[in-house]
Formats: sequence, structure tokens, C-alpha cells
Amino acid sequence: MTHFIVLPGSGGSGPAHWQSRWESADPAMRRFRPSSWDLPDFTDWLAALEAAVIAALEPPVLVAHSLSCLLIAHWQKISQRPVKAALLVAVPDPASAVFPEYGMAFARIPEGRLRFASLVVTSTDDPYGSAEYAQARATQWGSRLAVIGPFGHINAESGLGNWPEGLALLEGLVCEA
Repeated sequence: MTHFIVLPGSGGSGPAHWQSRWESADPAMRRFRPSSWDLPDFTDWLAALEAAVIAALEPPVLVAHSLSCLLIAHWQKISQRPVKAALLVAVPDPASAVFPEYGMAFARIPEGRLRFASLVVTSTDDPYGSAEYAQARATQWGSRLAVIGPFGHINAESGLGNWPEGLALLEGLVCEA
């Protein structure tokens, strides 16, 4: 059985968000637990991810949204913990006009490839990061890229519901890994 760690972005992905829906439907999915969802502290989020991976019974698959995509890029450079793969949805661009000031500690993205299989998923109209930015991160990280069309920040406001297409992308990534 594959184990999944759900990593919401700032705000914590409320009950209507696809991450929360997936987590509610699948007991193999559990959320990492930083101290604050609304004011992300970089060091605290790194420690929370490390603790979640340590607690996993086997190398987990990371399911990240927004700011947590940047978190994973940082974490995998400092941790030796094994991870099977990472789904990286709606990677935000720290240079975008709407990137929050509290997220700037996450902004200096380390160079190089991720050390596990990964898939970057982007929309064509995300206000937090363009499809071109997502392509650049996917290239840098050695990730595959999926462009899903005009779905904004790929969050609860995007009207995706349970997002079965995203779950299919995740299943494909797991099989690939």
C-alpha cells in the first residue's frame, strides 16, 4: 500500500479543496502538521515535513499544493529521508505580484533536480504562477509537466470538486515511480 503525505499551501486547504477531499476518502493519505497554516514559518514547515516523512511506514508520495511545492524543493536538499515521488500542483512564482510577503523565506529555490520522480501540474491562468514558470521549475527539477487548462490556482475556487483527473495524474505518477 502506498502512503501519501498531503502538503497544503498557506491556509491549509479547507474542506472543499481537492486535497482535503482526497484525504477524507483515502486512509493512506495523511496531512503534515506545521504550527500555522496562515503564517507559514519556513523552519517549522521543514521540521513538520521531516517529521511526517519519518513517521511514514515506507517511502511516501508527497502531494503538494502551492507553497508546499517550494517547501519540498528546499526539504529534499537537506534531508536524506527517502520519498517515492511528489505531485507538485500550482507551483507559485515568488516574483509574481500576488506572492505573499510571509512566503518569501520559501522563495530562494535551490538549484538542481529533485531526487525522486515528480510531476508538476499547472493551469493556464494561475495568478500565482504562469505555465511558463511551471515549465521552468519542471525542467529544473527533472519533473514531468501537466498543463490542465484554465483552472486558476487549482484550489477550491477552481470548481474541481474531487478532481478525478488529478487523482488519475497521481495514480500515473505512483505507477511510474
